[in-house]
Amino acid sequence: MKTIFRQFSLTAFLVLLFFAVDAQTSLPSIFTDNMVLQQQSSPQIWGWDKPGQKIAVTTSWNNKTYTVQADRKGKWVTPLSTPKASKQAYTITVSNGKKLTLSNILIGEVWLCTGQSNMEMPLKGFKGQPILGSNDLILKSGNPYIRLYTVPRSSKTTAQDNSKPSPWKIAGPEAVSAFSATGYIFGKLLNEMLDIPIGLVNVSYGGSNAEAWMSPAALKAFPDTKIPSKNDSIKVVNKTPTTLYNGMLYPVVGYGIKGAIWYQGESNYENPDLYEKLLPAMVNQWRSEWGKEIFPFYFAQIAPYNYAQLPPYLVGGKYNSAYLRDAQRKSVSAIPNSAMAVLMDIGEEKNIHPANKEAGGKRLALLALTKTYGWKGFGAESPAFSALEINGSTATIKFLNAANGLTTFGKETSLFEVAGENKQFYPAKAIINGSTVVVSSPMVKVPVAVRYAFKDFVVGDLFNTEGLPASSFRTDTW
Repeated sequence: MKTIFRQFSLTAFLVLLFFAVDAQTSLPSIFTDNMVLQQQSSPQIWGWDKPGQKIAVTTSWNNKTYTVQADRKGKWVTPLSTPKASKQAYTITVSNGKKLTLSNILIGEVWLCTGQSNMEMPLKGFKGQPILGSNDLILKSGNPYIRLYTVPRSSKTTAQDNSKPSPWKIAGPEAVSAFSATGYIFGKLLNEMLDIPIGLVNVSYGGSNAEAWMSPAALKAFPDTKIPSKNDSIKVVNKTPTTLYNGMLYPVVGYGIKGAIWYQGESNYENPDLYEKLLPAMVNQWRSEWGKEIFPFYFAQIAPYNYAQLPPYLVGGKYNSAYLRDAQRKSVSAIPNSAMAVLMDIGEEKNIHPANKEAGGKRLALLALTKTYGWKGFGAESPAFSALEINGSTATIKFLNAANGLTTFGKETSLFEVAGENKQFYPAKAIINGSTVVVSSPMVKVPVAVRYAFKDFVVGDLFNTEGLPASSFRTDTW
């Protein structure tokens, strides 16, 4: 009986060994049929095999074969060389003696779409929370040159080599309805204007804070942030520092991208001073890990909303989300090759998820078209506070990005405030003069500071003539 058992065990071992030797090499979840690779660059492809195993990667667009050897842990990685974007479909064959072929691959522009629920919100909307015009957008979404990839939710205390399985999908009603509305609208406009394939990689998680998307190394600069240990339990899956970076972002770091769009900040509104430092640190970390030090980073300023209605029902002082919006506004100058899409006109007092997702997605795309792709002749950036001049009882505010002037579209602006040395703000009368606004109040003889739309919830009423809203701002540091 023992002899039979030994023979059976040996046979089973040999069968397992045969299959191990004969197995295909393993690829990360993000490498599937229908994917888009970044054009005219050196995107990486990687995977796992037996230590020392030689891998051959052949790309059909140039019939070139790249040979690489798995390291002692079994990982292999090699850069590819991609041509100019085209609508032709290609293949990649990966072989360790047994071939694995990825089909229907396009070469184009790839953008990372990240953040919390306002980025994650699918085009069909959340239950009971619609998106304006979504049904028509979904109905007309069929497009073989827009490809969508969503990294499934995952929160981990250690960096994961791979994310959960998820396929690249070709744009069409079923795929688009479940994909990020902001991301899809952004990519749709890029595809329409550039007329090349667009790949969108959605890595977002509702309710997440910035710390969750940062690495332990990046968070060392913030000693008050508690980084979980390997065996710690994750009590809050979307707000525990490093956990979403570990489970969702780290597995796709290195996948070739052109740049990133970001819609997040709502979950950091309670500490705007910290966020002003966190956001640039996060972007620096991402750029360093991708090996692209200054890839474009365009982000949506959070829309006005009454945050006092959320637990723990904080009111007053810096719990006013205008301070977080101001931290985002100032981050533009702290983050090279960045820009901010302003959403002051679309916020909803009782809904943290504005239904007008088209405004945000299009405004992010306008930034990319001008700043990344060099298009000109149209408005892309919102009016931005530039300087304050005091002249007697009046204060003059100068704006950038308003070459053709400012406007309220026929309405009287009521959102400016002025303060004197006593630091007490009063409503101000505002007169638009080209790309400047002159404000004054009978309650303030000598203005010292000016604020615009500096409320938790407010509907912005100042625009450039291209229809892009000015950000809320303050000239004080009180």
